[in-house]
Amino acid sequence: MSLIHEADRLPWMDRVKDFEGGAWQPALIQIADTLLPYLACLTLLLYGAKAGLPWWIVILGGIPTGGFLVRTFILFHDCCHGSFLPNRKANEALGFVLGLLCFTPFADWRRSHGIHHRTTGLLDDRGMGDVWTMTVEEFQAAPSAMRFIYRFYRNPVTLFVLGPFFIFLLVNRLPSKGAGKRQLRDLAMHNVLLVAIGFTLCLLFGPGPFFLAQLSALFFGGFAGIWMFYVQHQFDSTYWARGAQWSFLDAALVGSSWYSLPPPLQWFTGNIGFHHVHHLSPRIPNYRLEECLRSIPELGRKEKIGIIKSLGTISMKLWDEKSGKLLSFRSLRDRASPPM
Repeated sequence: MSLIHEADRLPWMDRVKDFEGGAWQPALIQIADTLLPYLACLTLLLYGAKAGLPWWIVILGGIPTGGFLVRTFILFHDCCHGSFLPNRKANEALGFVLGLLCFTPFADWRRSHGIHHRTTGLLDDRGMGDVWTMTVEEFQAAPSAMRFIYRFYRNPVTLFVLGPFFIFLLVNRLPSKGAGKRQLRDLAMHNVLLVAIGFTLCLLFGPGPFFLAQLSALFFGGFAGIWMFYVQHQFDSTYWARGAQWSFLDAALVGSSWYSLPPPLQWFTGNIGFHHVHHLSPRIPNYRLEECLRSIPELGRKEKIGIIKSLGTISMKLWDEKSGKLLSFRSLRDRASPPM
């Protein structure tokens, strides 16, 4: 059964379309205020590392550089949805270039991310562009080796510390399941150009300075990006359903969070905290998400998740189909323990 009734959603749904589609002026402003600072910060890190700055200063410099990298990824993400610029070819060309900066192939990620949008919250079709989530019943029935792997995967160190390097340096170098010829060609060109750019920078700055500077930015940017993606769908009252019970609107408005961040963090993350609005209409560019939210009161009725509350989502590991909640391993263990 749908959690959102037709009578509640139809009167305002058409108004969302007013905010769809890209525009040149705000897009060009974002390109300037994002790419120029990112490239400037990365260049300073490279020169600083080459000049012999202490390694810890270079690593700390990766924090602001990583912040601009997160914002760069948001622009790339909008290009994948065809929403950043008003022209399809321009979105594709810019998306490919931004993908090089973000260590993410454009065509393959666009395809897998599109699948994520079409299947978010669908228990029967997990595993593409989402955080691996098992149900309570699946976990309890799984062999001990699988339960160990799942616990290891859901460990915060695995997700947020090892995750940035694993995803952006390894997973994104390989085609996703079901990738076609177009995605394979794009991925091959992406990988070749990445190697060429990396080799050139190694010649200019030296391998040590290059890897120290680039990996510092990639770690902090990847850490923040993975955290944002995690919080967007991994919270206690999120939404999962099976088969005919699944609803696209429920997945968007119930199963996608409103992550309320301070203005500076909201800017660096490109308004993606308004994730319920984004999943309702991926064609809305990041620079119009807040405007859409403020203009349609029905979208503002969703409960916000603040930074403090979001920290509690780290312990939520398993989807309980009976209660419709994400549970922690501890709560599952406590529930199974007989009362004293």
